[in-house]
Amino acid sequence: MGENSILTSLQKEQNSKSSLKMAFMNMANSIIGAGIIGQAYAVKKSGLLGGIFLLVSLTFVVDWTIRLMVVNAKMSATDSYQATVTRCFGRAGLLAISIAQGAFAFGGSIAFCVIIGDTIPHVIGAVFPSVRSSEGFIGFLVRRNTIIMLFTLLISYPLSLNRDISKLAKASAVALLSMVVIVLVVVIRGPAISTDLKGGAFTIPLLTVNTGFFQGISIISFAFVCHHNSLLIYQSLRQPTLDRFATLTHWSTFVSMIACLALGLGGFLVFRDKTLGNLLNNFAGDDVYANLARFCFGFNMLTTLPLEIFVCREVLLNYFFRDSEYSKLRHFVTTTVLVVTAMAVALSTCNLGAILELVGAFSASTMAYILPPMCFLKLSTKKSGWRDRALPTACIVFGVVVMVLSSAQTIFSMINDTETSHCSV
Repeated sequence: MGENSILTSLQKEQNSKSSLKMAFMNMANSIIGAGIIGQAYAVKKSGLLGGIFLLVSLTFVVDWTIRLMVVNAKMSATDSYQATVTRCFGRAGLLAISIAQGAFAFGGSIAFCVIIGDTIPHVIGAVFPSVRSSEGFIGFLVRRNTIIMLFTLLISYPLSLNRDISKLAKASAVALLSMVVIVLVVVIRGPAISTDLKGGAFTIPLLTVNTGFFQGISIISFAFVCHHNSLLIYQSLRQPTLDRFATLTHWSTFVSMIACLALGLGGFLVFRDKTLGNLLNNFAGDDVYANLARFCFGFNMLTTLPLEIFVCREVLLNYFFRDSEYSKLRHFVTTTVLVVTAMAVALSTCNLGAILELVGAFSASTMAYILPPMCFLKLSTKKSGWRDRALPTACIVFGVVVMVLSSAQTIFSMINDTETSHCSV
Protein backbone atom coordinates (compact mmCIF):
# COMPACT_ATOMS: atom_id res chain seq x y z
CA MET A 1 0.00 0.00 0.00
CA GLY A 2 2.87 2.37 0.79
CA GLU A 3 4.38 1.94 -2.69
CA ASN A 4 1.00 2.40 -4.35
CA SER A 5 0.43 5.58 -2.37
CA ILE A 6 3.77 6.96 -3.52
CA LEU A 7 3.02 6.10 -7.15
CA THR A 8 -0.43 7.71 -6.87
CA SER A 9 1.11 10.82 -5.34
CA LEU A 10 3.72 11.04 -8.09
CA GLN A 11 1.04 10.57 -10.75
CA LYS A 12 -1.06 13.38 -9.28
CA GLU A 13 1.97 15.66 -9.17
CA GLN A 14 2.79 14.84 -12.80
CA ASN A 15 -0.79 15.49 -13.89
CA SER A 16 -0.72 18.91 -12.20
CA LYS A 17 2.30 19.93 -14.28
CA SER A 18 2.09 21.84 -17.56
CA SER A 19 2.65 20.42 -21.01
CA LEU A 20 4.83 22.44 -23.39
CA LYS A 21 1.66 23.80 -24.99
CA MET A 22 0.16 24.82 -21.64
CA ALA A 23 3.43 26.43 -20.56
CA PHE A 24 3.53 28.35 -23.85
CA MET A 25 0.04 29.68 -23.13
CA ASN A 26 1.14 30.93 -19.70
CA MET A 27 4.44 32.46 -20.89
CA ALA A 28 2.98 34.07 -24.01
CA ASN A 29 0.05 35.43 -22.02
CA SER A 30 2.48 36.80 -19.46
CA ILE A 31 4.31 38.65 -22.25
CA ILE A 32 1.29 39.66 -24.36
CA GLY A 33 -0.43 41.41 -21.50
CA ALA A 34 -1.05 45.07 -20.73
CA GLY A 35 2.20 46.10 -22.40
CA ILE A 36 1.10 45.16 -25.91
CA ILE A 37 -1.48 47.94 -26.05
CA GLY A 38 1.30 50.46 -25.46
CA GLN A 39 3.50 49.34 -28.36
CA ALA A 40 2.15 51.96 -30.77
CA TYR A 41 2.92 54.56 -28.08
CA ALA A 42 6.43 53.10 -27.82
CA VAL A 43 6.89 53.47 -31.58
CA LYS A 44 5.70 57.08 -31.34
CA LYS A 45 8.22 57.75 -28.57
CA SER A 46 11.06 55.96 -30.39
CA GLY A 47 10.26 56.94 -33.98
CA LEU A 48 9.22 54.46 -36.69
CA LEU A 49 12.68 53.14 -37.54
CA GLY A 50 13.77 53.27 -33.92
CA GLY A 51 10.65 51.41 -32.78
CA ILE A 52 11.07 48.60 -35.29
CA PHE A 53 14.74 48.25 -34.35
CA LEU A 54 13.89 48.09 -30.63
CA LEU A 55 11.05 45.59 -31.00
CA VAL A 56 13.25 43.17 -32.93
CA SER A 57 16.52 43.60 -31.03
CA LEU A 58 14.98 43.55 -27.55
CA THR A 59 13.22 40.30 -28.42
CA PHE A 60 16.60 38.61 -28.82
CA VAL A 61 17.97 40.18 -25.64
CA VAL A 62 14.97 39.15 -23.55
CA ASP A 63 14.98 35.63 -25.03
CA TRP A 64 18.66 35.30 -24.05
CA THR A 65 18.29 36.61 -20.49
CA ILE A 66 15.23 34.42 -19.80
CA ARG A 67 17.24 31.33 -20.71
CA LEU A 68 20.26 32.69 -18.83
CA MET A 69 18.18 32.69 -15.66
CA VAL A 70 17.63 28.95 -15.87
CA VAL A 71 21.35 28.41 -16.51
CA ASN A 72 22.12 30.54 -13.46
CA ALA A 73 19.65 28.56 -11.36
CA LYS A 74 21.30 25.29 -12.34
CA MET A 75 24.81 26.64 -11.76
CA SER A 76 23.85 27.88 -8.31
CA ALA A 77 21.72 24.79 -7.46
CA THR A 78 18.70 27.00 -6.73
CA ASP A 79 15.09 26.80 -7.83
CA SER A 80 13.93 30.42 -7.97
CA TYR A 81 15.04 33.82 -9.22
CA GLN A 82 15.23 35.12 -5.64
CA ALA A 83 17.30 32.17 -4.48
CA THR A 84 19.75 32.55 -7.37
CA VAL A 85 20.36 36.24 -6.73
CA THR A 86 20.61 35.60 -2.99
CA ARG A 87 23.20 32.87 -3.56
CA CYS A 88 25.23 35.32 -5.65
CA PHE A 89 24.89 38.54 -3.65
CA GLY A 90 23.52 37.62 -0.24
CA ARG A 91 20.82 39.55 1.60
CA ALA A 92 21.39 42.66 -0.55
CA GLY A 93 20.69 40.59 -3.65
CA LEU A 94 17.50 39.18 -2.16
CA LEU A 95 16.30 42.67 -1.33
CA ALA A 96 17.10 43.95 -4.83
CA ILE A 97 15.32 41.15 -6.68
CA SER A 98 12.36 41.20 -4.30
CA ILE A 99 11.83 44.92 -4.87
CA ALA A 100 12.25 44.59 -8.64
CA GLN A 101 9.96 41.57 -8.98
CA GLY A 102 7.37 42.88 -6.58
CA ALA A 103 7.31 46.33 -8.20
CA PHE A 104 7.01 44.88 -11.69
CA ALA A 105 4.20 42.48 -10.82
CA PHE A 106 2.40 45.09 -8.73
CA GLY A 107 2.83 47.74 -11.43
CA GLY A 108 1.43 45.29 -13.95
CA SER A 109 -1.55 44.67 -11.70
CA ILE A 110 -2.24 48.41 -11.51
CA ALA A 111 -1.96 48.71 -15.29
CA PHE A 112 -4.40 45.83 -15.78
CA CYS A 113 -6.95 47.48 -13.49
CA VAL A 114 -6.56 50.78 -15.39
CA ILE A 115 -7.23 48.96 -18.66
CA ILE A 116 -10.34 47.31 -17.22
CA GLY A 117 -11.63 50.81 -16.49
CA ASP A 118 -10.70 51.98 -19.99
CA THR A 119 -12.41 49.14 -21.82
CA ILE A 120 -15.38 47.57 -20.05
CA PRO A 121 -17.48 50.78 -19.63
CA HIS A 122 -17.30 51.38 -23.39
CA VAL A 123 -18.52 47.83 -24.05
CA ILE A 124 -21.43 48.14 -21.63
CA GLY A 125 -22.35 51.50 -23.15
CA ALA A 126 -22.31 49.97 -26.64
CA VAL A 127 -24.51 47.01 -25.65
CA PHE A 128 -26.87 49.09 -23.50
CA PRO A 129 -26.81 52.64 -24.96
CA SER A 130 -29.42 53.94 -22.52
CA VAL A 131 -27.14 53.45 -19.51
CA ARG A 132 -24.71 56.13 -20.72
CA SER A 133 -27.06 58.88 -19.60
CA SER A 134 -28.61 57.00 -16.71
CA GLU A 135 -28.78 58.60 -13.29
CA GLY A 136 -28.90 57.00 -9.87
CA PHE A 137 -27.88 53.42 -9.14
CA ILE A 138 -27.64 52.27 -12.78
CA GLY A 139 -25.46 55.20 -13.69
CA PHE A 140 -23.26 54.48 -10.70
CA LEU A 141 -22.79 50.84 -11.77
CA VAL A 142 -21.40 51.74 -15.21
CA ARG A 143 -18.92 54.37 -14.06
CA ARG A 144 -15.23 53.68 -14.64
CA ASN A 145 -14.27 53.24 -10.98
CA THR A 146 -17.29 51.07 -10.17
CA ILE A 147 -16.50 48.80 -13.12
CA ILE A 148 -12.89 48.45 -11.98
CA MET A 149 -14.02 47.41 -8.49
CA LEU A 150 -16.76 45.01 -9.58
CA PHE A 151 -14.80 43.17 -12.28
CA THR A 152 -11.56 43.01 -10.31
CA LEU A 153 -13.17 41.74 -7.11
CA LEU A 154 -15.65 39.34 -8.73
CA ILE A 155 -13.44 37.80 -11.45
CA SER A 156 -9.71 38.52 -11.04
CA TYR A 157 -9.66 38.21 -7.26
CA PRO A 158 -11.05 34.64 -7.10
CA LEU A 159 -8.59 33.53 -9.82
CA SER A 160 -5.75 35.16 -7.86
CA LEU A 161 -6.45 32.92 -4.89
CA ASN A 162 -5.18 29.89 -6.85
CA ARG A 163 -1.91 28.43 -5.56
CA ASP A 164 -1.04 26.50 -8.74
CA ILE A 165 0.02 28.63 -11.72
CA SER A 166 -0.67 25.76 -14.15
CA LYS A 167 -4.39 26.07 -13.36
CA LEU A 168 -4.39 29.41 -15.15
CA ALA A 169 -3.31 27.88 -18.47
CA LYS A 170 -6.84 27.50 -19.85
CA ALA A 171 -7.66 31.11 -19.01
CA SER A 172 -4.38 32.11 -20.63
CA ALA A 173 -5.32 30.24 -23.83
CA VAL A 174 -8.62 32.13 -24.09
CA ALA A 175 -6.82 35.41 -23.37
CA LEU A 176 -4.34 34.75 -26.20
CA LEU A 177 -7.19 34.17 -28.63
CA SER A 178 -8.68 37.49 -27.57
CA MET A 179 -5.36 39.18 -28.38
CA VAL A 180 -5.62 37.93 -31.96
CA VAL A 181 -8.96 39.72 -32.23
CA ILE A 182 -7.45 42.94 -30.86
CA VAL A 183 -4.58 42.91 -33.34
CA LEU A 184 -6.94 42.26 -36.26
CA VAL A 185 -9.29 45.06 -35.20
CA VAL A 186 -6.48 47.60 -34.91
CA VAL A 187 -4.81 46.60 -38.18
CA ILE A 188 -8.03 46.37 -40.24
CA ARG A 189 -10.29 48.95 -38.60
CA GLY A 190 -7.65 51.62 -37.89
CA PRO A 191 -7.14 52.82 -41.48
CA ALA A 192 -10.93 53.09 -41.99
CA ILE A 193 -11.71 55.43 -39.09
CA SER A 194 -12.66 59.10 -39.44
CA THR A 195 -9.85 61.43 -40.49
CA ASP A 196 -10.61 63.58 -37.42
CA LEU A 197 -9.27 60.82 -35.20
CA LYS A 198 -6.14 60.18 -37.24
CA GLY A 199 -2.86 61.91 -36.51
CA GLY A 200 -1.22 64.76 -38.37
CA ALA A 201 1.53 64.63 -40.94
CA PHE A 202 4.64 62.59 -40.25
CA THR A 203 7.71 64.47 -39.08
CA ILE A 204 11.34 63.41 -39.49
CA PRO A 205 11.64 62.35 -35.80
CA LEU A 206 8.42 60.33 -36.02
CA LEU A 207 9.68 58.52 -39.10
CA THR A 208 13.23 57.92 -37.88
CA VAL A 209 14.41 58.19 -34.25
CA ASN A 210 12.43 60.32 -31.81
CA THR A 211 13.47 62.03 -28.57
CA GLY A 212 11.66 59.47 -26.40
CA PHE A 213 13.85 56.58 -27.61
CA PHE A 214 14.75 55.39 -24.10
CA GLN A 215 11.15 55.70 -22.93
CA GLY A 216 10.26 53.46 -25.86
CA ILE A 217 12.73 50.88 -24.57
CA SER A 218 10.98 50.92 -21.17
CA ILE A 219 7.52 50.43 -22.66
CA ILE A 220 8.68 47.59 -24.91
CA SER A 221 10.57 46.02 -22.01
CA PHE A 222 7.45 46.13 -19.87
CA ALA A 223 5.64 44.13 -22.55
CA PHE A 224 8.38 41.55 -23.13
CA VAL A 225 9.72 40.95 -19.64
CA CYS A 226 8.30 37.82 -18.02
CA HIS A 227 11.39 37.03 -15.95
CA HIS A 228 9.45 37.36 -12.74
CA ASN A 229 7.50 34.17 -13.46
CA SER A 230 9.61 32.37 -16.07
CA LEU A 231 11.28 30.07 -13.52
CA LEU A 232 7.85 29.23 -12.14
CA ILE A 233 6.78 28.29 -15.66
CA TYR A 234 10.00 26.28 -16.16
CA GLN A 235 9.32 24.32 -12.97
CA SER A 236 5.72 23.72 -14.02
CA LEU A 237 6.88 21.75 -17.10
CA ARG A 238 6.35 18.00 -16.97
CA GLN A 239 9.86 17.51 -18.36
CA PRO A 240 11.85 20.62 -17.35
CA THR A 241 14.99 20.52 -19.51
CA LEU A 242 17.05 23.37 -20.94
CA ASP A 243 16.26 22.34 -24.51
CA ARG A 244 12.51 22.21 -23.92
CA PHE A 245 12.59 25.53 -22.09
CA ALA A 246 14.65 27.08 -24.91
CA THR A 247 12.00 25.94 -27.41
CA LEU A 248 9.28 27.35 -25.19
CA THR A 249 11.11 30.69 -24.82
CA HIS A 250 11.89 31.04 -28.54
CA TRP A 251 8.29 30.46 -29.58
CA SER A 252 6.83 32.66 -26.83
CA THR A 253 9.08 35.65 -27.55
CA PHE A 254 8.79 35.27 -31.34
CA VAL A 255 4.98 35.14 -31.33
CA SER A 256 4.92 38.07 -28.92
CA MET A 257 7.24 40.08 -31.18
CA ILE A 258 4.98 39.51 -34.21
CA ALA A 259 1.92 40.59 -32.22
CA CYS A 260 3.68 43.69 -30.86
CA LEU A 261 4.96 44.67 -34.31
CA ALA A 262 1.50 44.28 -35.85
CA LEU A 263 -0.22 46.30 -33.13
CA GLY A 264 2.58 48.84 -32.75
CA LEU A 265 2.98 49.64 -36.43
CA GLY A 266 -0.72 49.27 -37.24
CA GLY A 267 -1.67 51.76 -34.55
CA PHE A 268 1.16 54.27 -34.99
CA LEU A 269 0.82 54.56 -38.78
CA VAL A 270 -2.81 55.63 -38.29
CA PHE A 271 -2.70 57.81 -35.17
CA ARG A 272 0.91 59.08 -35.45
CA ASP A 273 1.43 62.04 -33.09
CA LYS A 274 -1.98 61.44 -31.41
CA THR A 275 -1.11 57.90 -30.30
CA LEU A 276 -2.02 57.33 -26.63
CA GLY A 277 -0.58 54.94 -24.05
CA ASN A 278 -3.71 52.80 -24.39
CA LEU A 279 -4.15 52.58 -28.18
CA LEU A 280 -7.83 51.64 -27.90
CA ASN A 281 -8.54 55.06 -26.35
CA ASN A 282 -7.71 56.56 -29.76
CA PHE A 283 -10.84 54.99 -31.24
CA ALA A 284 -14.30 56.54 -30.84
CA GLY A 285 -16.28 55.40 -27.83
CA ASP A 286 -19.15 54.12 -30.01
CA ASP A 287 -16.96 52.29 -32.55
CA VAL A 288 -18.42 48.77 -32.74
CA TYR A 289 -15.19 47.08 -33.81
CA ALA A 290 -13.12 48.98 -31.28
CA ASN A 291 -15.57 47.96 -28.57
CA LEU A 292 -15.14 44.32 -29.58
CA ALA A 293 -11.39 44.81 -29.13
CA ARG A 294 -12.01 46.58 -25.81
CA PHE A 295 -14.10 43.66 -24.61
CA CYS A 296 -11.38 41.18 -25.58
CA PHE A 297 -8.66 43.28 -23.99
CA GLY A 298 -10.61 43.84 -20.81
CA PHE A 299 -11.24 40.10 -20.56
CA ASN A 300 -7.54 39.46 -21.16
CA MET A 301 -6.64 41.73 -18.26
CA LEU A 302 -9.11 39.99 -15.97
CA THR A 303 -7.30 36.69 -16.55
CA THR A 304 -3.74 38.05 -16.71
CA LEU A 305 -3.93 40.03 -13.48
CA PRO A 306 -3.93 36.82 -11.38
CA LEU A 307 -0.57 35.83 -12.91
CA GLU A 308 0.95 39.07 -11.62
CA ILE A 309 -0.69 38.75 -8.21
CA PHE A 310 0.64 35.18 -8.01
CA VAL A 311 4.20 36.41 -8.52
CA CYS A 312 3.85 39.41 -6.22
CA ARG A 313 2.45 37.19 -3.47
CA GLU A 314 5.25 34.66 -3.84
CA VAL A 315 7.86 37.44 -3.64
CA LEU A 316 6.42 38.79 -0.39
CA LEU A 317 5.96 35.39 1.23
CA ASN A 318 9.43 34.22 0.21
CA TYR A 319 11.05 37.36 1.61
CA PHE A 320 9.18 37.68 4.90
CA PHE A 321 8.15 34.05 5.59
CA ARG A 322 10.80 32.04 3.75
CA ASP A 323 11.19 29.43 6.49
CA SER A 324 7.55 29.29 7.55
CA GLU A 325 5.00 26.60 6.71
CA TYR A 326 2.17 27.36 4.30
CA SER A 327 -0.71 29.20 5.94
CA LYS A 328 -4.14 29.49 4.33
CA LEU A 329 -4.83 32.64 6.32
CA ARG A 330 -1.55 34.25 5.27
CA HIS A 331 -2.20 33.27 1.65
CA PHE A 332 -5.70 34.77 1.78
CA VAL A 333 -4.71 38.00 3.53
CA THR A 334 -1.68 38.63 1.27
CA THR A 335 -3.70 38.04 -1.91
CA THR A 336 -6.53 40.27 -0.69
CA VAL A 337 -4.23 43.15 0.27
CA LEU A 338 -2.38 43.01 -3.06
CA VAL A 339 -5.53 42.95 -5.20
CA VAL A 340 -7.29 45.69 -3.23
CA THR A 341 -4.21 47.95 -3.13
CA ALA A 342 -3.53 47.62 -6.88
CA MET A 343 -7.18 48.33 -7.56
CA ALA A 344 -7.15 51.40 -5.28
CA VAL A 345 -4.17 52.92 -7.11
CA ALA A 346 -5.83 52.28 -10.49
CA LEU A 347 -8.91 54.15 -9.33
CA SER A 348 -6.84 57.33 -9.06
CA THR A 349 -5.12 57.42 -12.47
CA CYS A 350 -5.76 56.91 -16.20
CA ASN A 351 -2.19 57.46 -17.42
CA LEU A 352 -1.31 53.98 -18.62
CA GLY A 353 1.68 55.24 -20.62
CA ALA A 354 3.42 56.64 -17.53
CA ILE A 355 2.82 53.40 -15.62
CA LEU A 356 4.35 51.33 -18.41
CA GLU A 357 7.33 53.68 -18.69
CA LEU A 358 8.16 53.87 -14.98
CA VAL A 359 7.71 50.18 -14.25
CA GLY A 360 9.59 49.26 -17.42
CA ALA A 361 12.45 51.66 -16.64
CA PHE A 362 13.06 50.46 -13.10
CA SER A 363 11.81 46.91 -12.67
CA ALA A 364 12.07 45.55 -16.22
CA SER A 365 15.61 46.87 -16.66
CA THR A 366 16.69 45.36 -13.34
CA MET A 367 15.13 41.96 -13.94
CA ALA A 368 15.89 41.54 -17.64
CA TYR A 369 19.10 43.41 -18.37
CA ILE A 370 21.01 43.80 -15.08
CA LEU A 371 20.56 40.92 -12.61
CA PRO A 372 20.66 37.86 -14.95
CA PRO A 373 24.06 38.78 -16.50
CA MET A 374 25.38 39.93 -13.11
CA CYS A 375 24.56 36.51 -11.63
CA PHE A 376 26.12 34.78 -14.63
CA LEU A 377 29.36 36.74 -14.22
CA LYS A 378 29.40 35.97 -10.49
CA LEU A 379 28.81 32.25 -10.99
CA SER A 380 31.17 31.75 -13.93
CA THR A 381 34.08 34.00 -12.94
CA LYS A 382 36.61 31.19 -12.85
CA LYS A 383 35.42 29.46 -15.99
CA SER A 384 34.98 32.20 -18.57
CA GLY A 385 37.34 34.44 -20.52
CA TRP A 386 36.84 38.07 -21.51
CA ARG A 387 34.91 37.11 -24.64
CA ASP A 388 32.34 35.24 -22.57
CA ARG A 389 32.11 38.20 -20.19
CA ALA A 390 31.78 40.93 -22.83
CA LEU A 391 28.11 40.31 -23.71
CA PRO A 392 26.86 40.08 -20.09
CA THR A 393 28.83 43.22 -19.19
CA ALA A 394 27.40 45.14 -22.15
CA CYS A 395 23.89 44.04 -21.17
CA ILE A 396 24.38 45.34 -17.61
CA VAL A 397 25.60 48.73 -18.85
CA PHE A 398 22.64 48.91 -21.25
CA GLY A 399 20.19 48.19 -18.43
CA VAL A 400 21.62 50.86 -16.15
CA VAL A 401 21.56 53.50 -18.91
CA VAL A 402 17.94 52.69 -19.79
CA MET A 403 16.90 52.79 -16.14
CA VAL A 404 18.43 56.22 -15.48
CA LEU A 405 17.59 58.02 -18.71
CA SER A 406 14.08 56.62 -19.20
CA SER A 407 13.04 57.28 -15.59
CA ALA A 408 14.32 60.86 -15.83
CA GLN A 409 12.49 61.50 -19.11
CA THR A 410 9.23 60.05 -17.81
CA ILE A 411 9.29 62.00 -14.55
CA PHE A 412 10.13 65.21 -16.42
CA SER A 413 7.26 64.61 -18.84
CA MET A 414 4.81 63.99 -15.99
CA ILE A 415 5.90 67.12 -14.12
CA ASN A 416 5.51 69.29 -17.21
CA ASP A 417 2.25 67.60 -18.21
CA THR A 418 3.18 67.46 -21.89
CA GLU A 419 0.78 64.61 -22.70
CA THR A 420 -2.92 64.89 -23.53
CA SER A 421 -5.55 63.36 -21.27
CA HIS A 422 -5.36 59.57 -21.14
CA CYS A 423 -8.83 59.01 -19.66
CA SER A 424 -11.39 57.62 -22.07
CA VAL A 425 -14.50 57.81 -19.88
